[in-house]
Amino acid sequence: MPAMPARTVAPGTGAVDDLRALVRQGRVRLALSMLRALEAEDVAPAADRTAARTLLLECHLAQGDLDAARALAPAVALDDRAEARHALAELAAATLDPDVAVERYLAVAEAPGADPEALRVPWRTGAALAMLRAGRRAEAFALARTQHATTLAHGSPADLALALRVLATTKPDGLRAPDLRVALALLDGVEAGRLRAQLQTDLAGLLLLVGEPDEALVLLRSAEEYAAAEDLWPLLSRGRRLLERMGEAPRRRQSEVLAVLTAGERRVALLALEGRSNRSVAEQLGVSVKAVEGHLSKIYRKLDVTSRPTLVASFAASV
Repeated sequence: MPAMPARTVAPGTGAVDDLRALVRQGRVRLALSMLRALEAEDVAPAADRTAARTLLLECHLAQGDLDAARALAPAVALDDRAEARHALAELAAATLDPDVAVERYLAVAEAPGADPEALRVPWRTGAALAMLRAGRRAEAFALARTQHATTLAHGSPADLALALRVLATTKPDGLRAPDLRVALALLDGVEAGRLRAQLQTDLAGLLLLVGEPDEALVLLRSAEEYAAAEDLWPLLSRGRRLLERMGEAPRRRQSEVLAVLTAGERRVALLALEGRSNRSVAEQLGVSVKAVEGHLSKIYRKLDVTSRPTLVASFAASV
């Protein structure tokens, strides 16, 4: 799913337009939290609630939560506006045959209120990528060129960066890196974290193919830090696969390391990290020393470490 370009709308009121701006800026975790709060309050007008569910679906897709995205699809399908059609096309691109996704992207252009430039809802970029996956490269490239020409005339720097990313991806000659570099330069000073990380990962993959690992590593570490902070698992996994090819270990956030542990194991692990003995941990938690030892054994196995020093090291390496 291509990142939506950033817009300059100040967040803070909880209005749907502000939440849409957060998503476009790449602040997915914050947007998701606020969208869930809006959903729980159930006081917004019906149109706003439907629009919020559309954004919620997009956030779930960005984080790789396909089940949650699918669960929202029936409610989103009740809205015939361009944003809702686009979200359902994104879901199809993630879960269905790419030709189905193409049909849904193209239908966005016929939606009530669709902008003719396809900048507010950039359906051409999604359609081009789906066409590429369907083996329709010539059509994909033609559509990407149309979007690029449109953004040159009417778009923002972020709109143009997104169009360049898709143009580079669909190019038949394989000369992708220059377009990706221009796209990244366009985002200087622009709040578009997700799009920037996608471009960094794309460019890093190309650099590895031509034997330029140093620059690739810098790009991948930057993308990894952002994607981990926003829980964007599809993007994070793609970047980490490239890091693995380079022989580089992932830099896991402490919350990511702790997520594999049970609540009881987390309590033991955090006390152990303070340097406490097993007896001290047991006294603090009101359990037996044997129970602490059992927890530590499970912690070591889950985190693939063998001792307390290596446990400490695994957290020291996290960010």
